[in-house]
Amino acid sequence: MLESSVSKCEKTPWLRARRWLGFFMLILMIGTSILIIYNSNMPWSLNVWTIRSQSNMTTSVSNISPADPSTSKYFVAYPHQYHFILDEPNRCRQESPFLVLMIPVSPHNREARDTIRNTWGKEVSVLGRVVSHYFLLGMSKEEDETELLKEQVLQESQRHHDIVRSNFLDSYNNLTIKTMVIFEWLDSHCPNTSYAMKIDSDMFLNVHKLVDMLSTARQNLYMTGLVARHAAVLRDYNSKWFLPVSAFSESTYPPYALGLGYVFSLDLAKKILEASKHVKAIYIEDVYVGLCMRYLGIAHTDPPHGGLFRATIPGSTTNCYWTSVVTTILHSSNQLSEVWKTYQTQVQSGC
Repeated sequence: MLESSVSKCEKTPWLRARRWLGFFMLILMIGTSILIIYNSNMPWSLNVWTIRSQSNMTTSVSNISPADPSTSKYFVAYPHQYHFILDEPNRCRQESPFLVLMIPVSPHNREARDTIRNTWGKEVSVLGRVVSHYFLLGMSKEEDETELLKEQVLQESQRHHDIVRSNFLDSYNNLTIKTMVIFEWLDSHCPNTSYAMKIDSDMFLNVHKLVDMLSTARQNLYMTGLVARHAAVLRDYNSKWFLPVSAFSESTYPPYALGLGYVFSLDLAKKILEASKHVKAIYIEDVYVGLCMRYLGIAHTDPPHGGLFRATIPGSTTNCYWTSVVTTILHSSNQLSEVWKTYQTQVQSGC
């Protein structure tokens, strides 16, 4: 009996220690599991930005590809201290245009620039208003940026005085940077301008229709175009516009004007630049401008009537179609010359 009692006394502290160790390990495992689950939905390393409206939130991560552990590629380096390599520092201030057309285009695409110069880019005085245009270029990759190309772009700039070039890499994923640099240039170069338009190089533009529309538009906090509302965020990893939940957690985007071509009052340039300091820049440029607009609490304005801004060419473009629209996307910039002839014919026929 004595031996049994002694044995029990000797084992009791060890048993207590084992129980406390087991209890501690259980707590540790539960805490670790909770932390792993929490971090899978809230990736701290991304520092995902806070947006005012928290509607339509979702925490599902089932659509993120396991082959895509990082979402950093869906963001771009903006704000950043980009600078202008080629510039027209005084022209906009001296001309004080009513409307400035800003056309993002790659350095190599001289053909698109010349086509625009020979079509809607020729419209410099419309309904008594001064209209001017500028092409915004970035930098090609080093292996593509030959000395010959640099010299050709420089000579083109000296001849036409309509090229602005910055030192960001000109690529599809950097379109947001390109757009924000456009806002920077307008804000610093065009103090006496009422409106500007960002428009792609493969677009038909009816400058007369646009100026006529703007003649009755408000001149502050104004942006219009083909406005997308309640557009679903594409979660298909194979989509050109894929965005994972960890980069943008809402299921739909806020309203935004499609980047094909939208027009805005010049006061918005400074405001959007200010908003960009607080809204992390994603690579989908028109959506990003929409996010900045939402941060500012500024609503988009719908055009005076539907059909002014078109995303596609209809089956028939007879019966004064080209004189009735502001923009229409074309299959390529090469198509613009033929469409322009048709437009002029319709104008001359009294459309």
